Amino acid sequence: MRRFAAAGLALLIGSGGAFAQSGSPTPQDQGKAPANAAADANKDNQRKADEFVEAAQAINGPAGNPECVWLGRRVVRLMWRDDLDTAFRHLDLYDRFGCPGGHVQATFRCLTRFGGQIDPKVAETLDSRIHVCWINPGAQPQAAAAANPAPATAGNATPAPAASPSPAPSPAPAPPAK
Repeated sequence: MRRFAAAGLALLIGSGGAFAQSGSPTPQDQGKAPANAAADANKDNQRKADEFVEAAQAINGPAGNPECVWLGRRVVRLMWRDDLDTAFRHLDLYDRFGCPGGHVQATFRCLTRFGGQIDPKVAETLDSRIHVCWINPGAQPQAAAAANPAPATAGNATPAPAASPSPAPSPAPAPPAK
């Protein structure tokens, strides 16, 4: 009998903490959470559909097909995150759908050019860069000068001259002929 009492007491003590933490949401929160979640899901689904339509319009050939866009961007994302085993499995499936492997390569090359602009803590920056590179693999990151406009000058003051680019290195001297 003591065993059952001890087990029952332990169960009550352990479950009491769980009930205290779970708490029920207030009535005002109950109505808002599902509505907001449904609205967010609808926005996300619409954004994804728009991206597939944009890719189909911008890319001629199989790389613009929805299955190629979805699988290809997934492969590039996995490669970026160094999950190469999973990326290769997805790449096999990508190839099986008849999607062009060269487009994945060009997209990943483009993504590496944007590496400094991708915030690893914000998934949307990576996803948006992958989408931009998928649509246009030749995309180039904007120069730092274009990102940081020159400060405005007051009145008649002339702006300071822009820093001249550093000269190109001179070619290495040719080895002496024998």
